[in-house]
Amino acid sequence: MACKICGSDKQREFNGEIAFNVPRGSEMPIVWVFPKVLVCLNCGSAEFQVPNEELHELGKKDAAA
Repeated sequence: MACKICGSDKQREFNGEIAFNVPRGSEMPIVWVFPKVLVCLNCGSAEFQVPNEELHELGKKDAAA
């Protein structure tokens, strides 16, 4: 698979740890996501998919904002 940004075939998958939080003053907790992250070793572009359970939690935060 080629990079969507630069077209390079130098990509590698890594374990990721990403925290999504809401604006200050909110009592909503941080949503942690541990996706596989595909990183282009040529341009640095990265992509991942948020799992359904965490995506649902983020949607609840959006509605509360």
